[in-house]
Amino acid sequence: MSINVNRSVSDQFYRYKMPRLVAKVEGKGNGIKTVIVNMVDVAKALNRPPTYPTKFFGCELGAQTQFDTKNDRYIVNGSHEANKLQDMLDGFIHKFVLCPECDNPETDLHVNPKKQTIGNSCKACGYRGMLDTRHKLCTFILKNPPENDSGSVKKEKEKKNRKKDKENGSSGGEAGNHNDIDAPDAVDDDDDDEDWAEETTEEAQRRRMEEISEHAKGLTLTEDLEKSLEERVNIFYNFVKEKKDSGTIESADKEILAEAERLDVKAMGPLILSELLFDENIREQIKKYKRHFLRFCHNNKKAQKYLLGGFECLVKLHQTQLLPRVPIILKDLYDADLLEEDVILAWAEKVSKKYVSKELAKEIHAKAEPFVKWLKEAEEESEGSEEEEDDEDDNVEVVYSSSARELKMETTKPEKSDHEEEDIDIDAI
Repeated sequence: MSINVNRSVSDQFYRYKMPRLVAKVEGKGNGIKTVIVNMVDVAKALNRPPTYPTKFFGCELGAQTQFDTKNDRYIVNGSHEANKLQDMLDGFIHKFVLCPECDNPETDLHVNPKKQTIGNSCKACGYRGMLDTRHKLCTFILKNPPENDSGSVKKEKEKKNRKKDKENGSSGGEAGNHNDIDAPDAVDDDDDDEDWAEETTEEAQRRRMEEISEHAKGLTLTEDLEKSLEERVNIFYNFVKEKKDSGTIESADKEILAEAERLDVKAMGPLILSELLFDENIREQIKKYKRHFLRFCHNNKKAQKYLLGGFECLVKLHQTQLLPRVPIILKDLYDADLLEEDVILAWAEKVSKKYVSKELAKEIHAKAEPFVKWLKEAEEESEGSEEEEDDEDDNVEVVYSSSARELKMETTKPEKSDHEEEDIDIDAI
């Protein structure tokens, strides 16, 4: 019985189908094992080697796996029900088969063992990006790329064909060789005529150009990943700058993320975006480009550290305007969920001269101290009494006092919420 590859899709006319997984338990005691009877057929429907989902089961279950490719036997040690493995297969499909953009399974994996990266390209929507290689299966994929499986089969076939050719050549003599050479020539001539006829039509030319461009994209993907980190960062910088110059930057957040993933520079993305999208009007720009930065910074502490580095560089460029506003800008970044509390506190612990001079870095940290102090106090209060904080949270806010020049806690009345923005704004300083 066939089921939808993406089982979250309930449409019975969904075109992507796969066989329902069949499992058979063999052996007893310590030797008990589960044979996945139709793993080859399932893997073929997913366009992945059968070793990948089998190994995925082993990683998820903490069990050893065995592959007998000659007899098409794929085994997971232990006793496991077919329904449980089918649910687990959904996890494999979502992580390693479905396109993150269009959710179609028409994807190919591109393994670069030298860079230790796994690229993912979709033939349906044209998406190109990088897989998250933190899953244990990725180590197996890097050591056993999908191309190797098909390549080894082709090599074996070529060896067999060579042996046959030698045998035919030695037994058949010159006549045998003559037939072997002439027959393909006649077939090739017919194929050339058909191809030439197709080329004259406009539709055929368009299709051929699309195929060439897709092939070129694949080559570009491989070539770019072979370049140094500095070169890849420059490629990404030029890509974002082109979007900005063309006026399409606001709707290009997904494209920008995909390009960063393609070049394997996702963590450094906020550093480049800060340089191109922020200036002395950073407070308004944080709101405008929040979505762009969230795609990089959400649950990514390394990217958040690069964002802080970009912020330091920005303060250096607009020191007069931004240095007095350091605490309130950090609060804006914090409120927009672009910076997490522990990342800010870790940054505040150590003054670094990685992005700016040590003197300026000290000044920035000194200006940030009121906000850092407030974060620490808020953390201590939340640890002390979570329930009381929930009750009073609506009536407590952080305001910047132009007279004291520091952040402080103030209790405000809800009806005076219209004046809250005036308390936070320090533009008049």
